[in-house]
Amino acid sequence: MSSTDDLVRSFGMSGLLLTDDLKGVEQQFGVELGHVSRAAAAPEEDYYVQFELAVRNEAAEMSAHYRVFYCLETSIRKLITETLLEAHGAGWWDSGCIPENIALDVKNRIKTEIESGVTQRSDAHIDYTTFGELSNIIAKNWDLFTTIFKNRQAVDRIMKNLNVLRGPIAHCCPLADDEIVRLRLSIRDWFRMIG
Repeated sequence: MSSTDDLVRSFGMSGLLLTDDLKGVEQQFGVELGHVSRAAAAPEEDYYVQFELAVRNEAAEMSAHYRVFYCLETSIRKLITETLLEAHGAGWWDSGCIPENIALDVKNRIKTEIESGVTQRSDAHIDYTTFGELSNIIAKNWDLFTTIFKNRQAVDRIMKNLNVLRGPIAHCCPLADDEIVRLRLSIRDWFRMIG
């Protein structure tokens, strides 16, 4: 590789680092420096810039909490699926291990989604459950989860706490500083609870 190639590569990396630094300054001070060309912006950014800067900055802050919840909820669904699949086989959803009211609600959500003409989010029924319903599924099948979790009451308390904290995140409201701390502690509690 020639020294010219190294210089071009260094120049490109410097540009990427500078762009990241400028984004940080924009977020920290609530300003737009115009370092990103409008022509290069994604189509949705044509609309995004029409929102107030304060709202966009708040959305950027909240996105970190959304990512945490997305990962948590997805991992809980996977844990439930793997546990019930191992215990009941491929037909676990219809094996009686899902509370009847949850199975009916999921069936109705799938029907509504199909009738709306949108792309189905998933082929897996569990992907149509709410966070609170996941807690109920664990509770109904507690005998299968005793090797995974240390204490049923603690799991229930942590899931209820997380469900309350999920509300503002899912419904586009900012989390108060105390609730951000509570979210972090609740996530730690969740992982500590897994045996």
